Amino acid sequence: MQDIVIGKDRFSLAERIGSGGEGEIYAINGRSGQAVKIYFANKRRDREAKVRAMVGKGLAVSTDLIAYPGEVAMDQHGNFIGFVMRRVTGCRPLHELYDPKSRKIQFPKADCRFLVHVALNVARAVGKVHQTECVIGDLNHSGVLVAQDATVALIDADSFQFRLNGRSYPCVVGVPDFTPPELHGKNLASVERTIAHDNFGLSVAIFHLLFMGKHPYAGIRKGPETSMGEDIAQNRFAYSLQRSAQTQSKPPPGALTLDLFPDAAVSAFEQAFGLNAGARPSAADWIGALTKLEGSLNHCSRVKTHYFPSNAKRCVWCALTANSGSDMFPDLSAVTPNIPSDKLGTEQAIREILAFRFPTVADLLPPAPTPRGASAALNEAKSGKRGRALMGLLMMGGAVAGFIVAIPAWFVWVGLAIWGWVTFSDRDVAPAPFQKAFKDADEKVQRELESFVRRNGLTEVVKVRSDLDATIAAYKGHDDALTRELMILKSNRESRQRQAYLDGFSVRRANIPGIGPSKTATLISFGIETAADVNRSAVLRVPGFGDVMTGKLVDWRRRHESRFKYDRIANAQDVTDERALRGRFAAQKAKLESTIRNGLGTLRNAKARFDVLPAKARSDSALLGALGTRAQAEQDLKTLGASVPASIVALTVTPPPQPVPQPPNAPRITIPTQPRATGTSGIVGCPRCGSTMRRRSGRFGQFWGCSRYPSCKGTRK
Repeated sequence: MQDIVIGKDRFSLAERIGSGGEGEIYAINGRSGQAVKIYFANKRRDREAKVRAMVGKGLAVSTDLIAYPGEVAMDQHGNFIGFVMRRVTGCRPLHELYDPKSRKIQFPKADCRFLVHVALNVARAVGKVHQTECVIGDLNHSGVLVAQDATVALIDADSFQFRLNGRSYPCVVGVPDFTPPELHGKNLASVERTIAHDNFGLSVAIFHLLFMGKHPYAGIRKGPETSMGEDIAQNRFAYSLQRSAQTQSKPPPGALTLDLFPDAAVSAFEQAFGLNAGARPSAADWIGALTKLEGSLNHCSRVKTHYFPSNAKRCVWCALTANSGSDMFPDLSAVTPNIPSDKLGTEQAIREILAFRFPTVADLLPPAPTPRGASAALNEAKSGKRGRALMGLLMMGGAVAGFIVAIPAWFVWVGLAIWGWVTFSDRDVAPAPFQKAFKDADEKVQRELESFVRRNGLTEVVKVRSDLDATIAAYKGHDDALTRELMILKSNRESRQRQAYLDGFSVRRANIPGIGPSKTATLISFGIETAADVNRSAVLRVPGFGDVMTGKLVDWRRRHESRFKYDRIANAQDVTDERALRGRFAAQKAKLESTIRNGLGTLRNAKARFDVLPAKARSDSALLGALGTRAQAEQDLKTLGASVPASIVALTVTPPPQPVPQPPNAPRITIPTQPRATGTSGIVGCPRCGSTMRRRSGRFGQFWGCSRYPSCKGTRK
């Protein structure tokens, strides 16, 4: 390698650490923490004056956030070849943080808080550039580097627009998807860049970070398809809430929406991608909006690595995981759960839970007041029947007298005698109204009983027991579920290897003719990041990709896939995948154990309250009143000698089973209920699931049917 001269000293070059369209970057032996950019020979004359001006103004000492030219580098003959700058190490390009797949590799511990904080630091760095009276001009995803501690550095500072002593040194390049609407279609080499232009690029970078790599102008548009450049030029912000009718665009499937974020962030994005370039938020504006967002993030109660915007009603990352099967911010600590496990204690708790007995109907219903004879309704009905019988006798007596005194009108007296006999014969009280009164009273007893158990907290405790039964089922099926998942893991080993192999080929580095930065940004916005994501139907759903472009992408994937070789020998990835699977199951099992043991404590605390429920029931006026009404109806039917309908009263407070976290494919078991009993005042147990039963009517008469119908169709006579 050639030597370089810095000032009066000569240095040798170390390893090459980067390259680009203008030159190559090398480490410098003897200059720790510094690097040199050496321009290609055909670029040196055009770059020399600008670099010397930047060095002369001392921009490099103004901030350590930007890799400004610090010293001029020359060859052995004193000719300009490049410049020395601060060496940025341990960092990755910004897009490797906001693209979901690369983030899991390069920033595995990053969560939403990390992304918001990086966005804040990007805004601070851009603000620092503007304080040095420079304009970035070509702000894009490759010019921002991010470290594992969320600090950022701006590189390619020699391309910034710079002014010194009345002379302007322009920025002559730009990336289309970061270029503001007013500059599309213009020659960037002849355009005077402004801070408003930078504000657009900054807003795009922040949008990428908060929206998981989506581009603000990549969406689904009504009408004919257009390129991203056209959409930017025509101000079609796909996520706009204020201008959706004008943009005729909406976000791609699975994307976050703007209304999930606080008002300050929503307003900033609407202004950044609105119609007025002068209203775009500055770096300082973004610092304010992002600081508010950072302080208002909610923490998910289910996954500890999930932090989400406070405007969302629930965790947006859990929702996306449920829809796509891919977690944006997986909890890697699940591999080594820190929840204590107690198998013996859990098994003992399960036995005690299953033996726990709830009060029965017989326990809760107090003795009904004893009626004092027939009801007023029955006495009135009997009195009416006696009057009719007397009238019938009088009519028959009149008919006899008529036969004696007026025999020629015998047919009148025969009719009167028959009418009197019919009236006299209808002297018994009909039981049907009183049977209906009993059923109505019995239903009221049921309602009052349900109200009583709700007022005294029995319903909530029964729900706890119901949830515990489902948790116990998941716990008992846990080991079998793990065995099945391990078998599935081994059976799809080749497909996982192929997926991992294809994920190593990013569409950003594809270099396919006709697919430039804008189309690449659109692909990533629609979830196509690597060769593994490429398939014909998925690409055809992306705006701007017809048969020709889709065919190019599919061919690109096939070329890489044809070089894939399946390795049958177990490797480090197999160990990692199995460890991760066992870790998730171990964490799940520990949580199930904890839920079971804690649930037992709840049931124990409830038992003392249950012991006093019978005494409370004896003093409950509403319940006693309903029982008294039913007892009176029963007494009336017995007085009439009529049959008493079967009671429907049952303890039906058990809620339907609630879903609980459980291992994949864990077997479900029937939830046990209270001990079975029979009789009108006890619980009638379902022969299928053990739940309480209700009296029902069917085609062949009355029968007992399960209270959980139609999920359970158990019956008994």
